[in-house]
Amino acid sequence: MDISTTYLGMKLKNPIIPSASPLSRSLDSMKKLEDAGAAAIVMYSLFEEEIIHESAELNHYLTYGIESYPEALSYFPDSSEYNLEPDQYLDLLRKAKESLSIPVIPSLNGITPGGWTKYAKLFEEAGADAIELNVYYIPTDKRLTAADVERRYIEVLAGVKSSVKIPVAMKLSPYFSSLANIAEKLVESGANGLVLFNRFYQPDIDIEQLEVKPEVILSDSSANRLPLTWIAILYGRVKASLAATSGIHNEADVLKMLMAGADVTMMCSELLQHGIKRIGEVLERMCKWMEDHEYASIEQMKGSMSQKSVADPAAFERANYMKALNRFKSQV
Repeated sequence: MDISTTYLGMKLKNPIIPSASPLSRSLDSMKKLEDAGAAAIVMYSLFEEEIIHESAELNHYLTYGIESYPEALSYFPDSSEYNLEPDQYLDLLRKAKESLSIPVIPSLNGITPGGWTKYAKLFEEAGADAIELNVYYIPTDKRLTAADVERRYIEVLAGVKSSVKIPVAMKLSPYFSSLANIAEKLVESGANGLVLFNRFYQPDIDIEQLEVKPEVILSDSSANRLPLTWIAILYGRVKASLAATSGIHNEADVLKMLMAGADVTMMCSELLQHGIKRIGEVLERMCKWMEDHEYASIEQMKGSMSQKSVADPAAFERANYMKALNRFKSQV
């Protein structure tokens, strides 16, 4: 049985990739992910804000006291005091590439075109196999139009693509006026893959402390319905790899996404909740299901339940909306 797949032009041994998470913050943890069966690893995100902040902080150290006298050079701090997060990230990436036999994909997270995108080139020089570009952006300015928002995504992508030759995957949110259109525009602008979808971590309010507090709520399998829908719609219509993320917890979730048209599935919450060993368990159960249902390969099932392949393509559109409501009404 062949469970290999191709993502961003890379041949992978199976379709399960741990997505960006704290599990990739150490080399030891990444080795455990590989041993558990991960086909590749997306590293935790390096944020635009971290790069800008650390660069400003270093500039402060390097210019502090220069107006005094020649001995002002002694004001410089020890290098450990400005050991930048970006430098630590690049060092971990280099060590991962030296130690692991699977592809390593750093994640670059930002919202504006600018100098921070130069880190894409540094990722490439450090040995990255590809880059995941995560534009996490909530447009709160009422003057911004939908076209303005889309333009920002394309400009950030263009900045990264202009500096690297390795593949770039664009991780998107589902909140676009016309998702199919922006997906096509991004592919035309150089995106080699689309990762569907980013999960927005909405804040909560502490009514006793009167504070807005950040909160991470891990997914369950119900969260995969939205990426499943859009991967099924986009499969065969955009010339890019498709990765499913959000709500990938068991073998059924993986199989559904592959049938919808995903090249890979990205797992995070399941590993944080139940441990890295879940990768191997899910792969074993996936292979058992494929054997029982006489599938010889992942390629055989890929896209078999996409919109272009099913008998009722409207099931992924408005007809499905009406059927679901009518079915629920009959149950009530």
